[in-house]
Amino acid sequence: MQLGMIGLGRMGANMARRLVRAGHACVGYDVHQGAVRALAAEGATPAFTLEELVAKLAPPRALWLMVPVAHVEETVAALRPLLARGDTLIDGGNSHYPDAIRRAALVAADGLHWIDVGTSGGVWGLERGYCLMIGGEAEAVTRLAPIFDALAPGEAAAPPTAGRTRSGSTAPRGWLHCGPAGAGHFVKMVHNGIEYGLMAAYAEGLNLLRHADAGRADRAKDAETTPLAHPERFQYRFDLAEITEVWRRGSVIGSWLLDLTAQSLAADPTLERFSGSVSDSGEGRWTVQAGIDAGVPLPVLTAALYDRFASRGEAEFAHQVLSALRFAFGGHVEKQAGS
Repeated sequence: MQLGMIGLGRMGANMARRLVRAGHACVGYDVHQGAVRALAAEGATPAFTLEELVAKLAPPRALWLMVPVAHVEETVAALRPLLARGDTLIDGGNSHYPDAIRRAALVAADGLHWIDVGTSGGVWGLERGYCLMIGGEAEAVTRLAPIFDALAPGEAAAPPTAGRTRSGSTAPRGWLHCGPAGAGHFVKMVHNGIEYGLMAAYAEGLNLLRHADAGRADRAKDAETTPLAHPERFQYRFDLAEITEVWRRGSVIGSWLLDLTAQSLAADPTLERFSGSVSDSGEGRWTVQAGIDAGVPLPVLTAALYDRFASRGEAEFAHQVLSALRFAFGGHVEKQAGS
């Protein structure tokens, strides 16, 4: 099957490679011509303009956008005059689901189909495959099933779920039509919100293990320092790389994220190459906002999102206010961190 891939970054290029390896004809376009040439050397058909991309696709065309969220709107606007009735636009990035609803209605006026695909797999997807959460018209999704099958991990990626009797679903193959326009991005939004919470849980637990030697340190005895009631209980110096390694085997908290944690600690036990500034690309915020709108409590996911804000220094002024107030009402002078 033929597909046009727009955006050949970390995700888009590897998705195109996976399609080519599966025998599909992929036409690749990116604003950076070097990325186009690199993919062409691996069997894809190059396109150096959107017009060239569209011309090299046979109707009904399917064009997959893997561009940053900020560039989806302008890319769709540039493509609409170039396409014909029956063509399909696919947004595989992390767009906000209301935008998918709006864009589906917009392109429908041109006789175009819209599919939103929440895509999970990261830089490992080339070999592992991509979990695909899909929204849009059933007819358009069904037509592109060979593409989804090529990108997804396939049934062998996980053992059968005990007790599952449903047949005919594509979910065991690694992709699922979740519902109408926006459904794919809604499911991916929540998926990423959960990801924030899981990552925060591992991070907090490992941080406590790292500080389990608090009883070995000399603690100041002054009005600004809370005494450690039982220093004898905090005499441990744990090897976090080894702990995460043993957790990978038989533990109920095992996961791919734990695998990656163990891998990171094995390579760098102190994680010195990382500053601890954690970005968020929007999905966590949208998940929390959806919970507010629907009246659904999300305390863990919200706390994980706020922790990312704090990691980037966004809580610094609030901490300054707290320090100022302690000084104002009690004359408490700041202590330097670690003292």
